[in-house]
Amino acid sequence: MERKVIIAGNWKMNKTAAAGKELVEALKPLVADVTEAEIVVCPPFTTLNAVVAAAAGSNIKVGAQNVHWAENGAFTGEISAEMLVTSGVEYVIIGHSERRQYFGETDATVNARMKAALKAGLKVIVCVGETLEEREGNKTSEVIGRQIKEGFEGIAAADMANVIVAYEPVWAIGTGKTATPEMAEETHKFIRETVSAIFGGDVAGALRIQYGGSMKPENARELVAQADIDGGLIGGAALKADSFAKLITEAIGR
Repeated sequence: MERKVIIAGNWKMNKTAAAGKELVEALKPLVADVTEAEIVVCPPFTTLNAVVAAAAGSNIKVGAQNVHWAENGAFTGEISAEMLVTSGVEYVIIGHSERRQYFGETDATVNARMKAALKAGLKVIVCVGETLEEREGNKTSEVIGRQIKEGFEGIAAADMANVIVAYEPVWAIGTGKTATPEMAEETHKFIRETVSAIFGGDVAGALRIQYGGSMKPENARELVAQADIDGGLIGGAALKADSFAKLITEAIGR
């Protein structure tokens, strides 16, 4: 099944509104003719409005880095799905490894956030992945299988059209260890098989699965050439217009 490549830049806690606007303005002409890939940038909350305005009329979509499961209420410091939608946001990242590691995100909270975001009409990028300890303990399938089964519990098959999965091999981020394209493909294939067991082959075949393990311009083409890798969730390489644009064009084989 033909799946459109999706490259999303996660800016993490970087870029003020002015710097975010500058980055998007620099990126727009570099990717203006790209039709083979969906391009998304995910700035911090305080930068969203400026980036939405800068990206208007271009082929660059905007996403947020998190969302709360409640529609409103006494949740100091949190942002609801409706707030994101009314800001012009189309995508949201849920369950990033840093949210799980530093802020107590669980499969249950991932599930609640997913349901809230999908109900509001957002497209969600749901992150899964195993740690170094889990990888070395041969628990990759166990961990990722659980993250998908519990994280996607109660999600309707029809809603899966608005779901993207990002595989983050946490063990390969900042450890000096690297995942080869073949290793990444093996896990992506397992993710697709797990989704197929829950939602059926048609849903799994249409699902886009991104790789989130330090994709760069130098390895993007080889990674996306794998059968089950449909793009990337990009960190550092997304913070400069030229490197992000180069990564995008490499990923689509230009």
